[in-house]
Amino acid sequence: MTWEETYKVWEDFEPLEETLKSELTSMKGDSAALEDAFYAPLEFGTAGMRGIIGVGINRMNQYTIRQATEGLALFMDSLGEDTKKRGVAIAYDSRHQSPEFAMEAAKTLGAHGIPSFVFESLRPTPELSFAVRQLNAYAGIMITASHNPAAYNGYKVYGEDGGQMPPKEADALTTYVRSIENNLTIDVVSEEVLKEKGLLTIIGEEMDQLYLEQVKKVTVNPDLVKRMSKKMKLVFTPLHGTGQMLGERALANAGFEGITVVPEQAVADPEFSTVKSPNPEEPGAFEYALRLGKEIDADILVATDPDADRLGIAVKTTVGNYEVLTGNQIASLMLYYLLKAQKDAGTLIEDGVVLKSIVSSELPTAIAEHFGMKMVDVLTGFKFIAEKIKQYEEDKSQTFLFGFEESYGYLVKPFVRDKDAIQALVLIAEVAAYYKEQDKTLYDGLQDIFHEFGHYKEKTISITMEGIEGSEKIKALMAKFRNESPREFAGIGVEYVEDFEKRERTYQKGMKETIDMPSSNVLKYKMVDGSWLAIRPSGTEPKIKFYIGSYADSAIEVKRKIEDFEATIDIIIKN
Repeated sequence: MTWEETYKVWEDFEPLEETLKSELTSMKGDSAALEDAFYAPLEFGTAGMRGIIGVGINRMNQYTIRQATEGLALFMDSLGEDTKKRGVAIAYDSRHQSPEFAMEAAKTLGAHGIPSFVFESLRPTPELSFAVRQLNAYAGIMITASHNPAAYNGYKVYGEDGGQMPPKEADALTTYVRSIENNLTIDVVSEEVLKEKGLLTIIGEEMDQLYLEQVKKVTVNPDLVKRMSKKMKLVFTPLHGTGQMLGERALANAGFEGITVVPEQAVADPEFSTVKSPNPEEPGAFEYALRLGKEIDADILVATDPDADRLGIAVKTTVGNYEVLTGNQIASLMLYYLLKAQKDAGTLIEDGVVLKSIVSSELPTAIAEHFGMKMVDVLTGFKFIAEKIKQYEEDKSQTFLFGFEESYGYLVKPFVRDKDAIQALVLIAEVAAYYKEQDKTLYDGLQDIFHEFGHYKEKTISITMEGIEGSEKIKALMAKFRNESPREFAGIGVEYVEDFEKRERTYQKGMKETIDMPSSNVLKYKMVDGSWLAIRPSGTEPKIKFYIGSYADSAIEVKRKIEDFEATIDIIIKN
């Protein structure tokens, strides 16, 4: 149907939820707004869906939630009664309508006789992953838009191993979701019926305790923590999200006492009223933590995003200011400490493996290899790290030690199969304590790592292309890079290009190799000096991302290289 026809169907739908009906009435006559809301369904990709809350098929609302969940229910129907009986775990964060969307999902599943395990209140994404595994559920649903602005919400589906659904299952699920022609007429049952039929179980504190018991295993050196528990000062902000639920308790369980929570941001707030964006990647998110940190002379400032799967930090520099570190730098500090502490304790595993995404820094690779550990690259998306962990458990070929993505996601222990900011919070506190005992800051520790391994620097450039034309512009840009493959960037020659969609590596001299990874719409250029550039469209947002990585002997030189690459990318985009 045309967008006008779809809009008419919604307009004529008498039982339309009252808030949405009112919004639709207010949009009458605004063709541009109506077209944007109805021109195409909200994209359901391998990571689920994410969008602005509102009326229409291109928005997050109870009907698009029902459609996504109906697709999951149909998929589970196809797998038989035993699968359906295992049920689905459902959690949600602090965003607008998150509790309502979670219950809509349960009501949709209930119409198929599929039981739901719904958290009593907001919980972190990693606990949802843990709950799927703990309950032996077939799937999990997390209602969250991660670190997007307040106007957004989202929907992520997890598989039975607790990781986001891998490509094969995700593709099958997506097919079912897209086969639903009218999401206004999907059958649901009431919450009362769910309870009467035993299809709704509310979960909470008991699951929290089980999860927190596992988090205790993250601590590497309890004696170090005991010695430094009061001396190391940490300021923590959950940025109005779910991190407050378990973060403080996890730190207390580990033995840390010098913890101060930013009071204004400890309150769950769907408007995220104290920040422009609840994104721990951005320096602005640390405004309140920075103010408090200066007051108490904190060693480290830590922020978690609304669903507590990502973590960012700001560290005290040599001149007493605080500097926000990148996800790659945080991962490097964590990994170096983990491996060194385990080596010093004689517990370093010989067959250990570290996992990272193809767009993450090569500094952790150098660190892992220095300690005799193997680094394995996977496609972007933590589900690929989860897949590898599962593979290693099944064939007993490697032992997982640590996994991370440059986008501020880390995993220490695999009782969770997604990035886990609660685990990361406990580990980075211990790393800070390690350097504090040496009369150093984490900033000093990072400089020590650069001195030992060389200077690595990375930058991600994210370009948003909103609206109807946005997706077409992104497709055209990817096509341009594929069809006119550059032979150099910023005056540095390209050694080879990796096209992960074609699963092919092509050298400038013409030789080709097959890439042993699933197909994905990513291009990566490896330069002759060891620098690299990757290009990837987002799977859940109207964005295209450029990832730059460079290496040099000095901080000045590596910074200059990054700036040259940035300028080159800017020229390419504008042309």
